[in-house]
Amino acid sequence: MQKPKAIIFDLDGVLTDTSEYHYQAWKHLADDLGIPFTHQENDEHLRGVSRRESLMYIIRDHNYTEAQIEEMMDRKNRYYNELIKNMSPQDLVPGGKQLLQSIRDAGIKTAIASGSKNARIVIERLDIMSYLDAVADGYDIVNSKPAPDIFVFAAGMVNTPTPECIVLEDAEAGVEAAKKGGMQAIGIGPAERFQGIADKVLPNLDYKTLNDLIN
Repeated sequence: MQKPKAIIFDLDGVLTDTSEYHYQAWKHLADDLGIPFTHQENDEHLRGVSRRESLMYIIRDHNYTEAQIEEMMDRKNRYYNELIKNMSPQDLVPGGKQLLQSIRDAGIKTAIASGSKNARIVIERLDIMSYLDAVADGYDIVNSKPAPDIFVFAAGMVNTPTPECIVLEDAEAGVEAAKKGGMQAIGIGPAERFQGIADKVLPNLDYKTLNDLIN
């Protein structure tokens, strides 16, 4: 991979693992509603998916009004925010600050592009805001992944043409979004998840270096 001018990170599942908190919050809501919901369903169907799409998967053929749907999304978010109150810099991937610092030292821009509307709260808990040049989150875009909007927006925030950006993503929809936006994409997770669409795959970011990303 050519040396990029910007590296754009998804947040959940890449720099930190909040997926368990999301699962617990959705499970709490599903239990409230009396709807069965499993860990496996969460991992297979909700990774990289917006809050509304996640809720629609859980309620499926149950009928609710728009007002009820809005209330459920808010309730899930309250459950999630309660769970992440205890997050700290310890929840950053091992070696994460060193990786972010080495990217800055190499003169490469760094940005977060997360569909989550809680991204800034998580970034503050992880204490990594000072390593970032930009944060794009769920408040900045209308179309969620696999639309490329969030990554294109982040690239614009760091004034970098999309072909000169590398995106790190843990969801197939996110890798697809990056490729649609004309960017190189590194999948974080098992290779079979990305079905050959990522330019490169790493099992995780633990103790990874800039060379691991671009070589």
